[in-house]
Amino acid sequence: MLPIRYLKIVLVAFAALMCLLYAAHNVLNAQAAYGFVYAVFSQADHAAYPASIFPAVTAPAVVWAALVFICLLELAAGLLAGRGAWALWQARHDAAADFNAAKTWALAGLGLGIVVWFGLFTTLGGAGFQMWQTQLGSASLMGAFQYTMQLGLVLLFVNMYDS
Repeated sequence: MLPIRYLKIVLVAFAALMCLLYAAHNVLNAQAAYGFVYAVFSQADHAAYPASIFPAVTAPAVVWAALVFICLLELAAGLLAGRGAWALWQARHDAAADFNAAKTWALAGLGLGIVVWFGLFTTLGGAGFQMWQTQLGSASLMGAFQYTMQLGLVLLFVNMYDS
């Protein structure tokens, strides 16, 4: 059973790293990230469905607040998953019940990552702000789908009971 535990630890660690890298890239490229969020919120170049249930948002303060919120959630997901990987590492030789109990932080981080890429990007950005109508938005939705599925699969695998 130990090889499975090690695999769970490594996958959670990679998930943490992924979330942290995306947060860092957004911060390092803040102006570009702002431009993307602004394009989504402003619903620029929406020809297929020009009317949206969500109103267009162009106020810079709101766009910056949304970007900061996204970055903070990505950072939090990475830190939670990282703490989870460490907790799993510490419990790797423990009894099954203790190893299973150590999964809490990992599952929280993985779940928060799903909230970011499924909830924010796919649901609010894709369905709400209709970002699928632009090339950049469509590419981001494909990426968000990949991250959601990856995190979801890792979450399901890690959540499997260790006996």
